[in-house]
Amino acid sequence: MSAIANQIKTKRQRLNMTQKEFADAIGLGRYGDRTVRRWECDESAPSNLELSAILKFPEKAPFASPKKYDYSMIDLFAGIGGTRLGFYQTGRIGNVFSSEWDKFSQKTYQANFGEIPEGDITKIQAQDIPDHDILVAGFPCQAFSQAGKKLGFEDTRGTLFFDVARIIKGKRPKAFMLENVKNLKSHDHGRTFKVIMNTLIELDYDVYYTTFHARDFGIPQNRERIYIVGFDKHQVSNHDSFCFPLTPKTPTRVGDILEPNSTVNEKYTISDKLWEGHKRRKAAHKAKGNGFGYSLFTADSPYTNTISARYYKDGSEILIKQEGRNPRKLTPREAARLQGFPENYIIPVSDTQAYKEFGNSVCVPVIHAIAEQILDLLDHNKNGSGTNRPKVCL
Repeated sequence: MSAIANQIKTKRQRLNMTQKEFADAIGLGRYGDRTVRRWECDESAPSNLELSAILKFPEKAPFASPKKYDYSMIDLFAGIGGTRLGFYQTGRIGNVFSSEWDKFSQKTYQANFGEIPEGDITKIQAQDIPDHDILVAGFPCQAFSQAGKKLGFEDTRGTLFFDVARIIKGKRPKAFMLENVKNLKSHDHGRTFKVIMNTLIELDYDVYYTTFHARDFGIPQNRERIYIVGFDKHQVSNHDSFCFPLTPKTPTRVGDILEPNSTVNEKYTISDKLWEGHKRRKAAHKAKGNGFGYSLFTADSPYTNTISARYYKDGSEILIKQEGRNPRKLTPREAARLQGFPENYIIPVSDTQAYKEFGNSVCVPVIHAIAEQILDLLDHNKNGSGTNRPKVCL
């Protein structure tokens, strides 16, 4: 094996990446995994530009917890760490525990934070989790049993929210922040949300909630989510003075997150067959009087639709117009930007998994703004001094 072939193979193995993941990560074409295999078998050699991309691919986690921090947190249903990242960006938070069962998300999390999250949270006891100041979670939305009558803690058994509640009950963090889809409030005719709120109040927390649009925080995506924040009444004396952040409403433009079409690999341009299928389905929906079908955007569009975990299938919710060619999907890096992830966030998985991960993740700037408000209140509680950031009580 030549020195270059050995360099490529050992680098990929150190990163714990498959040939397909490695090929997508360094920007190779549709059959890039075959190219990587040929390089490692000395059947061909990379260009100087390709070799540079390989050697420069980061191996050090860019968002590892600082050694010194003011407050500790845990990250439940962590996904790829978008919520943790928003808190990390305050410069004052150390993470002491995380949980995520999906193996691909675990790989992305490890690449960026230097830790492999624990697995199934339903099998982890509260006493085995370190003490912490702040709990964050983006739990899945499930309907609760109609059999319960208390509409509180006991009624959550059998749901994944129960695991959030039992950890809050067992560890008593000073504060928590939960994120979910906006339809949580209407899920199961409103009963799900009622049980969640009653449970958190029953645990003796002062609880606040609101919905925010990503587009109101400078991100060109029409993504609306609900955020629930709570403070322990026994540990936080000013628990009733929390306010959510003001929305900056910075003007947005899709072109701000796009690469020039001329530089984007052709594998992201959708095929003639898929494009014809998209147009046919949209015409059929239009004939029925509804607006379903693909959505086309340009660099000058103010924002896109919500990116979802199914984006990898056909990209129909967000297609980028290209002059003289079929539309294209977002690249994984563009998808990351559409959620407010920084440029140095590492994508160590295949394109398919990356689309799922970013579609399931959170808008980082929204989380960061809420995190600053939580810390401001905790600072006031601890020493009577905060930053007095602009606030609005919603």
